Amino acid sequence: MNLCKSLQLFSPRLSFQISARLNSSNSIDPETKAIYSKFIRVDHAGELGADRIYAGQMAVLGKTDVGPTIQHMWDQEKEHLQTFTNMISEYRVRPTVLHPIWNVAGFVLGAGTAMLGKEAAMACTVAVEESITDHYNKQLRTLLEVEDKSEFHETLMSKIQQFRDEEMEHHDTGLEHGALNAPAYQVLKQTIQVGCTAAIWLSERI
Repeated sequence: MNLCKSLQLFSPRLSFQISARLNSSNSIDPETKAIYSKFIRVDHAGELGADRIYAGQMAVLGKTDVGPTIQHMWDQEKEHLQTFTNMISEYRVRPTVLHPIWNVAGFVLGAGTAMLGKEAAMACTVAVEESITDHYNKQLRTLLEVEDKSEFHETLMSKIQQFRDEEMEHHDTGLEHGALNAPAYQVLKQTIQVGCTAAIWLSERI
């Protein structure tokens, strides 16, 4: 079974919606298509990284009192990742070649900070989700300036807005669960965010 068929079985409704929109995308100019492709590629990479971060956190903290909270955030990240995986397939976007690196790096970051304690794991969540929220806000501003009025433009805007809001909820959840009490919170947060910025820049281009 090929990837496209697998994705349709996993989420047939979403796959149909995306396919219907993109089948009528011939009127979209090449420059706009390039913007969409860049956004889908980097967002797919970012959501993969987030998925693996929460997988790493669950591996360490899954059986603690914060486990259900992490699981809830992870479940939402899985939905985000699946959405962009579908778009990668349907829109025929080249994924970043750094996919294997983000797969491993995300898990190591999640598990590594979790091993420092719940507060450090939550500090990681705050840092990453703040970076992703800012990234999505920049994309939304760009999409608002795009003149394309296709159904796909509306779909992409809607999904990014939804995911932006959910990432901000994760950020707030991290603060509510003691992120500010993590050892060297500001240093940890800034270090992680430098890594996020670099990952976004690379994934947009490679």
